[in-house]
Amino acid sequence: MAEYDDGQVEVHDGGERLAALDGEHGEFAAQIADQVESFLIALNAIAREDSAGVAVPMLLLEVSQVLLAGARLGVQQDFNPTQEFQPDVGPEPEGVDDLRISLAKVLDNLDTYSFVFDPYLPEVVESQLSDDLVSIAADLDNGLRHYRLGNTAEALWWWQFSYVSNWGNLAGAALNALLAVITHDRLDAEFTGEDEEIAVAEAILGE
Repeated sequence: MAEYDDGQVEVHDGGERLAALDGEHGEFAAQIADQVESFLIALNAIAREDSAGVAVPMLLLEVSQVLLAGARLGVQQDFNPTQEFQPDVGPEPEGVDDLRISLAKVLDNLDTYSFVFDPYLPEVVESQLSDDLVSIAADLDNGLRHYRLGNTAEALWWWQFSYVSNWGNLAGAALNALLAVITHDRLDAEFTGEDEEIAVAEAILGE
């Protein structure tokens, strides 16, 4: 089991803390769990697509929606786990590498992108969308497994902590990259309609 960072753990009576949390934040945790599960299902479905033209808009939608869940977590009070050590939720789910490979395949030359990790310390970082999306999914899935085991406090703490420390930043960068792809696709296309109309007009005048 993983140990939390020293000085960041507030230990309470487990039963009392869990009961209070379930009553106060149970509905909120259920909503986050639904959003997380929806993202994970959609990500696996998108990885099976054959075209980046289909995958990119779908990814833009799904990343946008899961970022809303992250923002809801980010504005909440700090959640605290009920135990000093993180409960074991078992090994990493199977198929993670396959998911990463499938996403890289469908994204093809759009997979590698650059972003600024910290806008206040501007340094350009090169990454892969497939790697970052799988990293986001791993963080979300870990919290979901805690939730499904009935440990609402741990799930909320983990989702919130990992949002602030990792997946929120990655999701924001991925969202910007996906939007850039759509922006270039829409705005960089040549508009030939006017040229065609001029050519037709000149042909008519010539006759």
